[in-house]
Amino acid sequence: MSEENTRRGPFQFLFDNSAFLITGAIAALVWANFDKTAYEHFINADLLKWRGISDLLDWLGISDGHHYAPGVGQGHHGLSVHFVINDILMAFFFAIASKEVWEALLPGGPLSNMRKAATPLLATLGGMAGPAGLYLLGCSYTGTMPELGNGWAVPMATDIAFSYLVARLIFGPGHVAIPFLLLLAIADDAGGLLILAIFYPQKELVPLWLLATVGAIILGLLMRRLKLQSFWWYLLLPGVLSWVSFFKAGIHPALGLVPIIPTLPHAQTDLGLFAREELGRHDTLNEFEHWWKNPVEIFLGLFGLANAGVVLSSVGTGTWLVLGGLLIGKPVGITLFTWLGMKTLKLELPTGMGFRDLLTVGMVAGIGFTGALFVATAAFKPGTPELDPVKMGALGSFAAAFISIIGARAMGIRPAVAANKEELAAETGKEEDASAD
Repeated sequence: MSEENTRRGPFQFLFDNSAFLITGAIAALVWANFDKTAYEHFINADLLKWRGISDLLDWLGISDGHHYAPGVGQGHHGLSVHFVINDILMAFFFAIASKEVWEALLPGGPLSNMRKAATPLLATLGGMAGPAGLYLLGCSYTGTMPELGNGWAVPMATDIAFSYLVARLIFGPGHVAIPFLLLLAIADDAGGLLILAIFYPQKELVPLWLLATVGAIILGLLMRRLKLQSFWWYLLLPGVLSWVSFFKAGIHPALGLVPIIPTLPHAQTDLGLFAREELGRHDTLNEFEHWWKNPVEIFLGLFGLANAGVVLSSVGTGTWLVLGGLLIGKPVGITLFTWLGMKTLKLELPTGMGFRDLLTVGMVAGIGFTGALFVATAAFKPGTPELDPVKMGALGSFAAAFISIIGARAMGIRPAVAANKEELAAETGKEEDASAD
């Protein structure tokens, strides 16, 4: 999750710019609108027909619920494409997201100094409360609270990758608004993980199974004490134990790797959110991210393919509620909470950032896409009439990119091109001096 490096070639450009996720989502939309039946058959297809593997899944208790392909026969269940992608592969996506949250808490990290982090954290709170509040208000006004009320967390999400790309386009790479947005999005991720775990259980909660999660954490810490450096040890032992415990406890198993992330051997300081310099670090936690970064981009492409297949005619009340929360609730909540913090708590915006920049950050944060899609699938069961309209709202949040670009131009915000050229010239000069030495 480092900054893009255009010198790494066109293929790496696809990984660095979420091209797989976009491609997967577009393919799903096209497929579902041409042949919805074939699309649904694909995402519900049974991947494991070998009796031995399925019996193992039955023994583990991972063969019940709506994730599995129907009609496998005689109480014998298969493993669906949807389950593998959403509940297993996406666990690596949330693991990398939690890695950024954990490192942000380390010395030097943006969350290690609460005085400096207070303003973006308050903005994050506004960026979560505003969309959720507006969504629930809309549900109440339209009389759809019983059907749609459970989706209140869908518009709270901010897609880090896409919002980062749009922010760089608007502000230029060196603007202080970009780390502000990244910190906001990372804190939003942390809040989203908690909300998924607490408010969106996938089945009846069985808290006793969380003892196995505690055991997984203890095992991870013991392995670190024994100086095991390969991240594979942590994935295959405490990682698998934690994932199974989440599944059995009724908590969304895509969060199953989150508890073990802090147990991996890691550097004692943070170099900054998505810092390119982290590529030079080879501690176990960073090696985990380096190895899994590109596969996770492919997993996100599969996630888009498995979840974005909605018929365009499914636009409904849920669509407008989600869009209202993301496109209006986000910027209003972020701006209002930050303004209140400045007036009542004497907080300050970072030097070089004004209210025009803050409002633009709020509009960019309205790109919910990945997180919003994921929460939608957790909030509404497959096949329910509310799911596809809500998904349409998550997909439609891409409109926030165009709204923020147009809004920024209208407010006179331009990319800091000149500053970037000066920085580049300074860096080039330093490199030439070093070569001369």
